[in-house]
Amino acid sequence: MKAELKRLADRAAAEGLLDVAYANVDSPFGPLLLARTPRGLVKLSLPNYDAGEALEELAARISPRVLEAPARLDDARRQLELYFEGRLHEFDLPLDWRLSKGFRRRALRAIDRIPYGRTRSYTDIARSAGNERAVRAAGTACGANPIPIVVPCHRVLRSGGALGGYGGGLQMKQALLEMEGVLGERE
Repeated sequence: MKAELKRLADRAAAEGLLDVAYANVDSPFGPLLLARTPRGLVKLSLPNYDAGEALEELAARISPRVLEAPARLDDARRQLELYFEGRLHEFDLPLDWRLSKGFRRRALRAIDRIPYGRTRSYTDIARSAGNERAVRAAGTACGANPIPIVVPCHRVLRSGGALGGYGGGLQMKQALLEMEGVLGERE
């Protein structure tokens, strides 16, 4: 069955019929849904999100040509596995930013630049995105992050060092920060 699925995905891609490839990936927190376009990784859906809804969103916002094609996500899956093992500190994946626009995209790009082992405040992110008074909008950008973990919104904390929110839940945010050894630390 896997060979047949791979053959179909390869054929769809060769014929220009595969716009979004997706795969399910195990993580220490539960199953993740990964999706990529020819441009790069476009979606990482956390365990507490409905994978079916994520696929529907991709079909509506990008293309209805969505196909399970795990081989197209091998590099992302491998890098996530290494990250969760503590052996990868910087993802090297092409990203497709099309699910965010304007200030949100600028905020997410600022978040993407936060190094492993460091945190920033929502105020820092708002300033980096071009509007230091847009602290709530920076928080909204974190909450709407279509590629969490890879675009590390878990590294964004409240100004006083409190965790703030996280799409995967505060336990997951805390665990990711502990794994990186930086809980509560900021430059």
